[in-house]
Amino acid sequence: MRPRAIDFHRRQILAGGAALAGAGLLPAWARSQTLGLARPQALMGEEIALTIDHTHLTLDGRKGHGIAINGTVPGPLIRLKEGQNVRLKVTNRLTDEDTSIHWHGLLVPFQMDGVPGVSFPGIKPGETFVYEFPILHAGTYWYHSHSGLQELVGHYAPLVIDPKGAEPAPYDREHVIVLSDYSFMHPHEVFLKLKKQAGYFNRQKQTVAGLLAGKDQPLKDRVEWSGMRMDPTDISDVTGSTYTFLMNGHGPKDNWTGLFKPGERVRLRFINAASMTIFNVRIPGLKLSVVQADGQDVRPVEVDEFQIANAETYDVIVQPTDDRAFTLVAEAIDRSGMARGTLAPRPGMTAEAPPLRERPLLTMKDMGMDMSGHGGHGGGHSMSMLDPKNAPQVKTGPGVQMISPMPVDRTAERGTGLEGVPGKVLTYADLIALAPNPDTRPPSRSMEIHLTGNMERFMWAFDGEKFSEITKPIPFRRNERVRVTLVNDSMMNHPIHLHGHFMDLVNGHAGHHPRKHTINVQPGGKATFDLTADAPGDWAFHCHMLLHMHAGMFKVVTVRPLDGEAA
Repeated sequence: MRPRAIDFHRRQILAGGAALAGAGLLPAWARSQTLGLARPQALMGEEIALTIDHTHLTLDGRKGHGIAINGTVPGPLIRLKEGQNVRLKVTNRLTDEDTSIHWHGLLVPFQMDGVPGVSFPGIKPGETFVYEFPILHAGTYWYHSHSGLQELVGHYAPLVIDPKGAEPAPYDREHVIVLSDYSFMHPHEVFLKLKKQAGYFNRQKQTVAGLLAGKDQPLKDRVEWSGMRMDPTDISDVTGSTYTFLMNGHGPKDNWTGLFKPGERVRLRFINAASMTIFNVRIPGLKLSVVQADGQDVRPVEVDEFQIANAETYDVIVQPTDDRAFTLVAEAIDRSGMARGTLAPRPGMTAEAPPLRERPLLTMKDMGMDMSGHGGHGGGHSMSMLDPKNAPQVKTGPGVQMISPMPVDRTAERGTGLEGVPGKVLTYADLIALAPNPDTRPPSRSMEIHLTGNMERFMWAFDGEKFSEITKPIPFRRNERVRVTLVNDSMMNHPIHLHGHFMDLVNGHAGHHPRKHTINVQPGGKATFDLTADAPGDWAFHCHMLLHMHAGMFKVVTVRPLDGEAA
């Protein structure tokens, strides 16, 4: 039975034309041919009102259903100033379900974090909840629903915090670029199809014709992978077979366009608000100078392409000198489609969109069987896929398909599918915090958390334990410094988000580790971060692949005062 919290009455929506008058329009910041200069495109100030309601939307000429913020999908851009206070009055006009807003990446009191059942009860139909908090730091962030699957149908929007002082990476013009995915299929139908049939949306599987043509895996490897119930083409759970990939609410045919003047430094604030899609971003003909990751300034690094996982943000600066159009390419990680847009000096100009590149194949390394230092490829196949000695804390069962036998730190590696593409590709190892880390104490303890799942049954969890009301939280003491290693025991990417804190990603730049709110852990790999547990309260900790979270990859982190210390 579908949870009532995200059902909607279709007849009521269709009959509600008067109530939805003007709905479904794009906010000013997201409209095509935008100049990217006018600050009034944003909601600003210390008092901001937001409403959540059903809406119609049109993508590439096709009509669908959405949940809108202030009548638009995506919602309005909120632009605030570091050091100010803000009151955000959020009214729920949905007649049949609760809603919420989580301020993704902002450090706020836990009662203002917006996660129903963890930090507040949610916003009932017809009610208004007032979020109120100080703005402690600058950067590019976003906000979205944490109720049911509302995020899948449009409940998301950008949030930009301008710094109190000078901008470390000055620019002449800027554009906010929100990437997302949308299916005309109801979100619960998408989820149920994944539960019933592994790879339901994968239309790029290996074929006999491909085998005969010498493509993809040879027969021996195909037999071995089939015996392990693994599919090397299972890159994304939900693909372009049902998804339309969006740039600022525009489908690829709608071709969002942002304007520039040749020679200007143009800042592009990329936000991946997609529910289930990782994107590979490039602008053919332009170098991208990455100056910010997850809202935190980094030393500029010039690249040709970067991979952006769900919930991550990257700010890049480009400087087009030619009087011509450039295509913004955001290709889905499995190459089943793309979001695309245009940068142009004048309205009406377009550039050719490149064809989709060949879809990638997973390897034994993506199973956590990296044999490069062990005499080649042989031998890895004979290892037990569920050896409990590798992870004694993992609760094995139907939801744990494998435990990575030999996981390696992959933070210095290109993302899935980018191993052989030309040019410089951003890796996590390239990210160096511009300012010194605020806490450089050595960790007082360490812990390991396994990201587990069964891809065939679409079951996901931490340490083999699916979230429920009786799941014990992960405990931390206030202000303790802890080293956490995430081990990915699956062949899927998992962007892991911790609310209320920044994680210092351990990537070889001690003292200047990049501070991230979301860390993508590559298949069969691991990533380590140092955490200063300085925010008392209960905080969500989850995979930002929304359907992975919905299936159980979610926990609560509890930060408690030291004995005798005031809360």
